[in-house]
Amino acid sequence: MADSVLELKAVDRRYVQGPKELVILNGADFALRSGEMVALVAPSGAGKSTLLHIAGLLEYPDGGDVVVNGTSCAGLPDEQRTAIRRSEIGFVYQFHHLLPEFSALENVMMPQLIAGLPPAEAKERAAQLLAYMKIGQRAAHRPAELSGGEQQRVAIARAVANAPLVLLADEPTGNLDPKTAGYVFEALEALVRQSGLAALIATHNEELAARMDRRVTLAEGKVVPLPE
Repeated sequence: MADSVLELKAVDRRYVQGPKELVILNGADFALRSGEMVALVAPSGAGKSTLLHIAGLLEYPDGGDVVVNGTSCAGLPDEQRTAIRRSEIGFVYQFHHLLPEFSALENVMMPQLIAGLPPAEAKERAAQLLAYMKIGQRAAHRPAELSGGEQQRVAIARAVANAPLVLLADEPTGNLDPKTAGYVFEALEALVRQSGLAALIATHNEELAARMDRRVTLAEGKVVPLPE
């Protein structure tokens, strides 16, 4: 796909469990374009998290290639993979994983400071992102003082703090009640549409999946489209 920012090409992933070999991905192909939201819908144990980890360069495939913004990552050393992951890919998980001793603002500043951005610029961008996620008024609060939905909005702001091209989300609303999940998804969708991010979102929520541009699932180790 010509304008793809993320591609999986013939990706294999297998796990050995005693005498058995468990095939998770078997020649899986997938492409994601800028500004596109794709729902990854599959039952637990089908390999959604494995696919996201491989796509996000957190895990090596047993075969095939992951191409991020035109760069083949198959033979890259850890240092280069880490650099690509830090600059091009953002992650959101089911649990927010915010640093409890820091405020919401400081949590969003953190990846920017690690990337070498001056503190004043990191603070300004963090404040803008929190305002965009409609949680700016809670910037000084620590995670324990925030609701579940507020924590997840902070996590999303942190994931895009370094302006990645790709956002990978693993059940980002899985711990939230339906109403709160809807609010969080609306904020996430607005962020993707406005910024031109490419987003692959694993979810069990069929209602949210239906609001994305397309839906895919995993079948016999391959990524296959679901009917509209």
